[in-house]
Amino acid sequence: MTSPLVTRRPGGSRWLSRSAVNGVLVLAAAYTLFPLIWLVTAATKDAGNLLGGDVFSFQGFDLARNLSDLTTYQDGIYFRWYGNSLLYAGVGALGCSLVSVAAGYAFDKYRFRGKEKLFAVVLLGVLLPSTALSLPLYLLAVETHTVNTYWSVLIPVLVNPFGVYLSRIFSAGYVPDEALEAARIDGASELRAFWSIGLRMIMPGFVTVFLFQFTAVWNNFFLPLVMLSDKNLYPLSLGLYNWHSNANATPDFYPMVVTGSLLAVTPLIIAFVTLQRHWKAGLTAGSVK
Repeated sequence: MTSPLVTRRPGGSRWLSRSAVNGVLVLAAAYTLFPLIWLVTAATKDAGNLLGGDVFSFQGFDLARNLSDLTTYQDGIYFRWYGNSLLYAGVGALGCSLVSVAAGYAFDKYRFRGKEKLFAVVLLGVLLPSTALSLPLYLLAVETHTVNTYWSVLIPVLVNPFGVYLSRIFSAGYVPDEALEAARIDGASELRAFWSIGLRMIMPGFVTVFLFQFTAVWNNFFLPLVMLSDKNLYPLSLGLYNWHSNANATPDFYPMVVTGSLLAVTPLIIAFVTLQRHWKAGLTAGSVK
């Protein structure tokens, strides 16, 4: 009579453990998705229903009007901010990824004097908060006469110490020395070996750095706040912040802020969905036959 009880307990405990884990995951997913669901439903409301707390009801559905207000307000300045954010995040993340991958590849594959000490300085840069660097960057921009220009936001985001650190790890794991030696024997230069072999093998790391930097630049607020004074150069984060500040006196800004915030998360979702396959491809990258 004891043997059936013994055999049932492991299965029952395993089932309870699996149910508990699934329950926690469902709660975590609901907690994560709830702000997005609120944003989707709130973007369809006018100011009265939005401030009245009827966000999840079907009353006051006015998405078309909210989109029309975004398009017409100040000659569609919202979409100019949208283009600025795409420029800052797209070009900045692409340039940063290339610089980070090249630096990480060099730290991994080459031997030079003071390499580890220099890499320690790079790691020290990871510990510095970006807000602490904004004032020195502003003073440098003043000296180079780039304040209140696109360059004042683009140039600082081209450097990411964490991206260099991450790229070195990817280079050590995915780029075999044998492949580079074979390229050198065939007469390829160091630049050609990096561009044709190293960069392709480290592409999962390139995409990872790109996504991290794209998200960081897209959500960047303090650096544009310090560098820019021309509203035509604002990114979405700074432009929506100004609208939200005006909403305290003019509640009609609230629907535009919410609808603009909903449109602002679209590029991030598209970037993660379209580029996630490169992470899966990286599981076999760098294998040596």
